[in-house]
Amino acid sequence: MTTDPAAVARARALGVLRDAAPGDRVVVRAHHGDGARDALGDLVGRTDTTVTIDTRRGPVEVALADVVAAKPVPPPPSRRR
Repeated sequence: MTTDPAAVARARALGVLRDAAPGDRVVVRAHHGDGARDALGDLVGRTDTTVTIDTRRGPVEVALADVVAAKPVPPPPSRRR
């Protein structure tokens, strides 16, 4: 039995996004053109085909078909004075 590591990673990523609740902080890597793009922030929306991540630069909509990796991340560190 041959297991494609990329397929396993993608299945895990989609599971993370399926199980995440709105407001959960996640990082998502998705294919974009010739490379990949990361979106780090709070999950704010999910449809059958996309997730929306609220990043520092604003909301980013990511097509689930493009997702190659995703994982939950801890909250950002508090700002120093």
